[in-house]
Amino acid sequence: MSRGFRRGAALTVVFAGAFATASATGLLPRSDERPPAMQVTRAAAATAGRDEAGRDEAGRDEVARAAAEAMADGKSPAAAAEEVVSRSGDRWGAVYDKGEYEDFEQALGGTYTGVGLWARRGADGRVEVARVRRGGPAERAGIVAGDQLRTVDGEAIDGRPVSEVVSLLRGDGTGATAGSAVELGLQRGERTWTETLRRARVAREAVTVRRLDGDAVMIKVAAFTKGTGKRVRDAVRAAPAGAGVLLDLRGNSGGLVGEAVTAASAFLDGGLVATYDVDGEQKALYAEPGGDTDRPVVALVDGGTMSAAELLTGALKDRGRAVTVGTRTFGKGSVQMPERLPDGSVAELTVGHYRTPAGHDLDGKGITPDLAVGERDGERAEDRARTVLSGLGGGS
Repeated sequence: MSRGFRRGAALTVVFAGAFATASATGLLPRSDERPPAMQVTRAAAATAGRDEAGRDEAGRDEVARAAAEAMADGKSPAAAAEEVVSRSGDRWGAVYDKGEYEDFEQALGGTYTGVGLWARRGADGRVEVARVRRGGPAERAGIVAGDQLRTVDGEAIDGRPVSEVVSLLRGDGTGATAGSAVELGLQRGERTWTETLRRARVAREAVTVRRLDGDAVMIKVAAFTKGTGKRVRDAVRAAPAGAGVLLDLRGNSGGLVGEAVTAASAFLDGGLVATYDVDGEQKALYAEPGGDTDRPVVALVDGGTMSAAELLTGALKDRGRAVTVGTRTFGKGSVQMPERLPDGSVAELTVGHYRTPAGHDLDGKGITPDLAVGERDGERAEDRARTVLSGLGGGS
């Protein structure tokens, strides 16, 4: 795998959710996978686990050695590390320069650089604006929901995944910063025009709540950035007594694992959320006691539900706390460990995998929902989820 492809794909996965709706995939599947320091128990590692741990450690040692030798020879440590990672066969392994990794950290904090619009796939198959952020660059330029995006910096985007379009808007991999320019080709009805916007640093809305019929509540979780778990817990506590919760995790491609555990704690009274291994050492994540275990819950998922979002889905499903509706989730359950290189860049290699409370390995498999709904039928999926919630006595 080439360096350009690996980096471009990873950046798309990391940042796409900053703009895209449920039709797109990707946000923060990397730094979120650092093993949490809290709520961890240790047990003896199996022999197979120790063998795999040895390979993981050897891989990290090889990366560090290659980077150090390159630095001593006046060459790029990041390039040397990337060559090692490319040979490793680790599909989630990657190397990022210092600026890119700082962007990751900012995104984990709930902010990102962009133009303040959400994109989606329209009924005609073209990418269109789903909504715009109040006061953001897109709104100031007069862009409104329903406008079609035809080009980004002169590059045609018809037929391209929404996540790739989002990556172009952000300028991922180009060093784009707040204040940098991006030219959008737009169409509204018969009118076509171009608009040059200046990217800005904006805060991300990770959790949105809306009331459904019959007092039920939909909690949409776009990403597990800092504070997301508490916002989910607060939303559950604020819901009317006995009202059902439709937990929408579509297009949520991860975030901080600790935040997903806190979100699980809103629905569980303690107990196991997930297990994972790092370098062969077996560990576990537990919910905090005191969650609401009475109200009905339906979790809505799709192929864009990844990583920490799958961890939450698996916990609620395996423990009988939620009925899952939608399509099979992405299947990203690997644990990455960051390694800082001499030039400030960061290499990450897979060091373990997450498993649900019932012991199901997520990586490459995903979670099959209790009720499957067609891949391209997002509105129908929500309708079915609301029907299920009503049948559980939670309104709709």
